[in-house]
Amino acid sequence: MRVTPPRALEQGSASVRRVVNETAFVAVGRAEDVPPGTIRHFTVGETAVAVANVDGEIHAIEGKCLHLGGPLGRGRFDGRVVSCPFHGWQYDVTTGENEFDRAIRLERYDVEVVDGEVRVALPRA
Repeated sequence: MRVTPPRALEQGSASVRRVVNETAFVAVGRAEDVPPGTIRHFTVGETAVAVANVDGEIHAIEGKCLHLGGPLGRGRFDGRVVSCPFHGWQYDVTTGENEFDRAIRLERYDVEVVDGEVRVALPRA
């Protein structure tokens, strides 16, 4: 017996995907503000973003720790790992994964650098 989902469910799922995938690249700073081996905190509207430079490649993750909301862009940064300045929770900036529990994951954002300007793809409000 073949079961097909109701048409309304299919349409609802598609519209959710469109909303989730709607992003806009927003300028957060200059590439020289984030030299290799550093991480910086930026705020876009009400969204905190941590932007890191790993061996010349720029990465962006949500800027608040999932534990107590510590500002990750102000944490200790070593290699690919940022430590929350509040209680030391650690995240890989290239994947967003928590170093202690890989099931815990920060939002990762696409990044582009255009004419030295770092732009991060954030969901549209």
